[in-house]
Amino acid sequence: MPSAITLRLTTADPVPGVAYSLQDKANTPVDPRVAGDGPISFDVPVTLSDDGRLTGPFVRREGPSRRFVYIAIGTSAGQHSEWSRRAKIDVHDIPADLLGLAREGRVLEVALPGRARDGGPACATVRPLQPWRAV
Repeated sequence: MPSAITLRLTTADPVPGVAYSLQDKANTPVDPRVAGDGPISFDVPVTLSDDGRLTGPFVRREGPSRRFVYIAIGTSAGQHSEWSRRAKIDVHDIPADLLGLAREGRVLEVALPGRARDGGPACATVRPLQPWRAV
């Protein structure tokens, strides 16, 4: 039986004054907010199938197994901004033991970098600062 779980995406050091949001499959910004001086987090509702696949309104797929979620940034998040970026967060590689904890009601969180080498918001495929963990 599929389970509803929550993934928490936390950007550790977002660019202050820039809008961040989740982005659904229709490329619509969802829950936009402007970053301050601290971390910014989004709780993403996801469906975990019996075979371990993640699906839902925010989970996109690429090829037979890759699954990811976008965080929209700047104009992509609905803000008039000099930035128009998206951060791609892989979710297909979350360890099975953590997915088991999520089935039991735990939230799975990942810490992400917020800045790219150019000083702007991190974008493209963003690698976690720390591994996924159950909270």
